[in-house]
Amino acid sequence: MADKLTPRSEDYSKWYNEIVQRAELADYSPVRGSMVIRPYGYALWENVQAGLDRRFKATGHQNAYFPLFIPMSFLQKEKEHVEGFAPELAVVTHAGGEQLEEPLVVRPTSETIIGYMYAQWVKSYRDLPILINLWNNVVRWELRTRLFLRTAEFLWQEGHTAHATAEEAEAETRRMLDVYTDFAVNDAAIPVIPGRKSESEKFAGAVRSYTIEAMMGDKKALQSGTSHFFGQNFAKAFEIKFLGKNNELEFVWTTSWGLSTRMIGGIIMVHGDDQGLKLPPKLAPIQAIIVPIFKNDADQSKVMPVVESVRKQLSDSIRVKVDDREETPGFKFNDWEMRGVPLRIEVGPKEVDTGTVVLARRDLPGMEGRSFVPRVGMVEAVRSSLATIQSDMLKCATEFRDANTHEPKSYDEFKAIVEDGFARAWWCGDRQCEAEIKEETKATTRCIPLEQPGGSGVCIHCGKPAQEEAIFAKAY
Repeated sequence: MADKLTPRSEDYSKWYNEIVQRAELADYSPVRGSMVIRPYGYALWENVQAGLDRRFKATGHQNAYFPLFIPMSFLQKEKEHVEGFAPELAVVTHAGGEQLEEPLVVRPTSETIIGYMYAQWVKSYRDLPILINLWNNVVRWELRTRLFLRTAEFLWQEGHTAHATAEEAEAETRRMLDVYTDFAVNDAAIPVIPGRKSESEKFAGAVRSYTIEAMMGDKKALQSGTSHFFGQNFAKAFEIKFLGKNNELEFVWTTSWGLSTRMIGGIIMVHGDDQGLKLPPKLAPIQAIIVPIFKNDADQSKVMPVVESVRKQLSDSIRVKVDDREETPGFKFNDWEMRGVPLRIEVGPKEVDTGTVVLARRDLPGMEGRSFVPRVGMVEAVRSSLATIQSDMLKCATEFRDANTHEPKSYDEFKAIVEDGFARAWWCGDRQCEAEIKEETKATTRCIPLEQPGGSGVCIHCGKPAQEEAIFAKAY
């Protein structure tokens, strides 16, 4: 087994990078800033996909695919959009041995090409709404990269919808934010704060941007999913018009929303510890690992039939695997701890004789997480244990976030809080004030929470009247 992980308290960034590679989630590719997602990491992403895709389809969305290459002129049609993405664009100027008449942008996001196509498809109010989601890759030429959190190419989903009214589009934007919140809380066991982005932090080209923000294990914030109300900005840029019920031509109202492989980075940092990953059962590629324990051939012939019986009983309802490698039990225990498998099931000669199995929870240390369970009724005990692990992981993450979120009474107190946690404070909403806070503290407005205390207050920085509280923190 490799040396122990670097402790989180010693070097959080190094701990993170080690865990991603040792748990075989991803590795560096020969292209700067890009990553290879390994099978274990991709299985985790597939479970994220499944949890989201199920929710998208339940809300009436359909999956489609749009091209990777986008004409440069498309991006230039929406001024704010192209300005926002210009530093991150990868551009193709030559193909087939010749210079292209028009450069092609490698997809940074799909609003523009979707706007072009929607303009061809939408003629009447009867064609609306259009509710489409894409599962694809995008390229944003990031200068500072980190596996899963910020890479030049990443996987995600991007939803794009078109509506007849502003009210419908705004409702869609908020509905999808709720979908992300539900997924993060109930599948990823990550307590998130849904809120609105400030004007300076919103998506390029959006009227309003909403976000779910989460606290990582080092008390920094991670933007974990976003939903945007575009108004008619892209509709006007791409002439997406429809004949309304009043027999007049109108521009549609559009939205987009996305969640990426960055969520895997969030899962690592919210739940992981100095032994490795801790994966929430609903998303874990392997929910239970069965480790046979024997010292000789006689023990092996006694134990393995029971192990196979246990596997068969569990395989109908959970993702289970038998570790039959020629390694010591201690090696296997450490290896599966590193990989974050929620539940370990041990079967040795003693368990065979007593008609039991040992259940060891990944989320609890040592003997605290171990219990002996009769094989009769074992399936229900395993399922119950996984459900408890899921809820306890959410509870633990929520308590950690709440314990490290404070409401400062002065700007000096604010500066101390954002060095090591979240500050929830009244803010005037002024761009200059926001820029000064960022310059002085390196903290940004993560979001203006949807849940507000009501009333009014005084801006924590400039002292002007404030109508809303905001969450400030250092972030990834």
